[in-house]
Amino acid sequence: MTSFTLHGISVSRGIAIGRAHLVAPAALDVKHYLIADEQVEAEVQRLQGAIATVHKELQTIWNDLPKDSPAELGAFIDVHALILSDPMISDVPLDIIRTRYYNAEWALVTQIDELSAQFDEVEDAYLRERKADIQQVGERVLKVLTGSATTLPARDGGESSVHMIVVAHDISPADMLQFRDRAFSGFITDLGGQNSHTAIVARSLDIPAAVGMSNASALIAQDDWLIIDGDAGVVIVDPAPIVLEQYRERQAYLLRERKKLGKLKKTPAVTRDGTSITLLANIEFPDDCAAALEAGAHGVGLFRSEFLFMGRTGYVHKLPSEDEQFESYRRAVVAMKGRPVTIRTLDIGADKPFDVAEQTALNPALGLRAIRYCLAEPQVFLAQLRAILRASAYGPIKLLIPMLAHAFEIDQTLAMIEQAKSQLREAGKKFDPLIPVGAMIEIPAAALTLPLFVKRMDFLSIGTNDLIQYTLAIDRVDHEVAHLYNPLHPAILQLLWNTIAIGAKAGVPVAVCGEMAGDPKLTRLLLGMGLREFSMHPTQLLAVKQEIVNSDLGLLIPHTKKIMRAYEPGVIADAMEQLRLM
Repeated sequence: MTSFTLHGISVSRGIAIGRAHLVAPAALDVKHYLIADEQVEAEVQRLQGAIATVHKELQTIWNDLPKDSPAELGAFIDVHALILSDPMISDVPLDIIRTRYYNAEWALVTQIDELSAQFDEVEDAYLRERKADIQQVGERVLKVLTGSATTLPARDGGESSVHMIVVAHDISPADMLQFRDRAFSGFITDLGGQNSHTAIVARSLDIPAAVGMSNASALIAQDDWLIIDGDAGVVIVDPAPIVLEQYRERQAYLLRERKKLGKLKKTPAVTRDGTSITLLANIEFPDDCAAALEAGAHGVGLFRSEFLFMGRTGYVHKLPSEDEQFESYRRAVVAMKGRPVTIRTLDIGADKPFDVAEQTALNPALGLRAIRYCLAEPQVFLAQLRAILRASAYGPIKLLIPMLAHAFEIDQTLAMIEQAKSQLREAGKKFDPLIPVGAMIEIPAAALTLPLFVKRMDFLSIGTNDLIQYTLAIDRVDHEVAHLYNPLHPAILQLLWNTIAIGAKAGVPVAVCGEMAGDPKLTRLLLGMGLREFSMHPTQLLAVKQEIVNSDLGLLIPHTKKIMRAYEPGVIADAMEQLRLM
């Protein structure tokens, strides 16, 4: 067979080498036939039994999650369990069996296709991507009905065992979690984007992966040799022996480098010329603090509090209470043992809707989200502010407000913080009256009107993910425009440079908490811009620290100024390569 290369979206770093294990969609094997009247209830019971089996499977997967697993993994399983319990999945196909006399598989596929078509009409790319969750749940039920459950060979512990690379049209997070104890070293899917649930699980489990490959499952044959270059989002099919050997050497090198990084855990984050850098962790749940401490984080630079509000049964009407939130924030503060914890207030909307079914905005990324939602729902906001303030009695907390753009939004927010403090004083509750309050700089309008912010705020944190999205006018979860998402666009560099410089001049600390902070290829550039505080996923911290301890600011700063004067992509790319070699 002739070797060929496929290009997709990189979602998880690393290199995987192995044989292709194709997983065919169960829907391809579905037979369509009409049943007799006397067979209806038996067919209904067959579908109900399959749904019950999948519920048990999901519960087993959830129960078997390792204690050190990222908390979002359990949340993804909960989402699939909620979908499975929804009447649109659990009841409507039964009605189709009873009224149209379809067999169970046909009835389920009919309903899944109907729901999928409804999602196709949604304009927002993130919400369209949630269609995949419904299809993945339907796929699990179909596999039980057809007896085609996905299995992989178990690990035999031998060094000579050939690792499998799963190739599928799509893979659910639940299937991926089941694969983790098998001879499984990577995965390739036709569907998916940078922020699909499956991509997030891949990053959490540190599994090399490439998604959005379009027709990979049709082009790759069972047992083909495959190489996944996770950094590039490239898959090489049936590689030549010399290419295979080159990638094996690179894979071994990356493993050695990863082991070396472990030695940096107790090494101070100080540049060669003696400048200390603060390295912080991004977390979603209090349990994530253990990984932050293990990686050597100086504190939490971003606690995404919205994850406490999501993945809840009936969560539109059952938001977490003030006490429930307080306990989560208190646990995080206590777990960090005196290190500061920066809690971002509720950043709901856009790619993190409360309820997909009730999402009606044509463009949620530009709608009622984050601080706009909080100011429109003052009781929800005040409850969260009181919970955060109460937790500040147990350790250092910084309060971070997302998506601010207007002076009146800042002033209203500060007024509500004072109102929450007043309510706690009346109730006799302890809190830190001098809790620092900061703003996320993630809208170009904010980055261009910084005097409004440095005058009112104690610190700033640049959210590069949204800043890039809004500045370049692209949806960062839409694979059709993913190639336009460029952190080195001159406009982005100018906004970052300006924000860091104005913050330094005003004596207001500036951090970066977006994906750029955790990308080692950009560490030296950010250092040269003057950034002294980085916040990232704990797994990225040591690689960034390695760049810091090998950097000399005396060399980086003049070269960074040259980059800031460049506008041509080729010139910027060449200058970045020179920066890497300094």
